[in-house]
Amino acid sequence: MNSSIEELRNELKNHADDQVKESSKRFFKEPIESYGIKASVVKEISKIFFKKIEGLPKEEIFHLCEPLWQSGILEESFVACYWSYFIRKWYEPEDFKTFERWINRYVTNWASCDSLCTQTTGMFLEKFPQEVNKVKPWAFSANRWMRRASAVSLIAGVRKGKFIQEVFQIADILLHDPEDMVQKGYGWMLKTTCKHYQQEVFEYVMRNKNTMPRTALRYAIEKMPKELRKQAMIKEK
Repeated sequence: MNSSIEELRNELKNHADDQVKESSKRFFKEPIESYGIKASVVKEISKIFFKKIEGLPKEEIFHLCEPLWQSGILEESFVACYWSYFIRKWYEPEDFKTFERWINRYVTNWASCDSLCTQTTGMFLEKFPQEVNKVKPWAFSANRWMRRASAVSLIAGVRKGKFIQEVFQIADILLHDPEDMVQKGYGWMLKTTCKHYQQEVFEYVMRNKNTMPRTALRYAIEKMPKELRKQAMIKEK
């Protein structure tokens, strides 16, 4: 199995581009380590190498994801996200602990967080909606990426009109979070909720607009009609 990871890493290195590496840094406030590979290329490489391991038991594939997360390299974390998503039909309720550990231990930037949460944990919650309350404690975590994950993990289900109650419960917990990455995360969750529940999101924003961080508010109302956005942006005296 180690040879599979080394072969994968060699392939990633072969596609490294210093120009891409340098330009990608502007999307992150925190330092990141990367090869400098376009996301579409990483996805294709992930698919190619997954074909070599897809016959393995789920636990072994999760095991192969560990060194990819441990490396701290952005593209390797993306491969781990893709591989864990590709085996979604094999998910079981106990896999939640693995995904939770990955977020808490390895995620250090918004891109890795969103890649894992919109795919792997998002699909897990779609498959096991009765487990959705397990992400709520993440919203109280000292780890900002866990807090962002509590919101972003709902987005896959929210796109299908699910988890409306949990959306507002998590938004309440994160409402005054000081971290902009968390504000953007729950704002994105609310914006996505607008597709099916625009009135409910608008009413939520109007109730909280005087104290809601402007970053979160702007994200939440982005897809609303102009007149509603205008009302939401006016602070009441």
